Amino acid sequence: MDSALAQMDFETARALYEWQVELGVDEAIGDDPVNRYEAEAERHATEVQAAMAARPAAPSAPPQPEPVDAAAAAAVAAARAATLEDLASCQGAFDLCDLKKGARNFVFADGNPEARVMIIGEAPGRDEDIEGRPFVGRAGQLLDRMFAAIGLSRVAHHPDEAIYITNIMPWRPPQNRDPEAAEIAMMLPFVQRHVELARPDLIVLMGNTACAAALGKRGITRLRGNWTQAFDRPALPMNHPAHLLRTPSAKREAWADLLSLKAKLNGLP
Repeated sequence: MDSALAQMDFETARALYEWQVELGVDEAIGDDPVNRYEAEAERHATEVQAAMAARPAAPSAPPQPEPVDAAAAAAVAAARAATLEDLASCQGAFDLCDLKKGARNFVFADGNPEARVMIIGEAPGRDEDIEGRPFVGRAGQLLDRMFAAIGLSRVAHHPDEAIYITNIMPWRPPQNRDPEAAEIAMMLPFVQRHVELARPDLIVLMGNTACAAALGKRGITRLRGNWTQAFDRPALPMNHPAHLLRTPSAKREAWADLLSLKAKLNGLP
């Protein structure tokens, strides 16, 4: 058949072609069958691949910043402070502590920075957050009366008669909750530098948070009244005045601690 077609003249071939068109033939048929479903699927896959190749590449996600070590950053910032004024400025500008976002005021210190006795409390409460000074609420008023009983005051000018007051946390925690371990850790370099610049003879650690930061220990009931070392200085843990307001029977122990503090001061050169 193929050889016959090859020898066929043009006019004869044309006549055969027109005859097939009249019969309704619209597609040439080869010797091998063709699966039209597979052919359509292959055509669609080719079109999809071409479209994907033409599509612009999606932008890559921006690199994520490395997590910041807040405690290390605080240590660097605190080390730069040459004076208490410098320390207050750099600590107040420290933005890695989330407590700062919810507090009204930065609470740095109060009293005479040349005092022989430095009191380190826990964190500002509502009244302290409003005024920007530590220990000004009911607990602060009790603290003033306690130390006045042994001849010490935050308003005294002479270092022998004065006290200097600060807190572990300079910003009020929400609802007066206890500061978290990470929050204490990032503020500890500032407290350390605060002590170095103030150079007190003795330190009073008021409450569990102060003991946790300075001593790495909690349990103020067990710790109070026992002299120890904190920030390379003699330190006396005491019950926080807020605890004494809730538990008046503990005032007897507080009085014993105050007498111990007075005796220690008198025994130092």
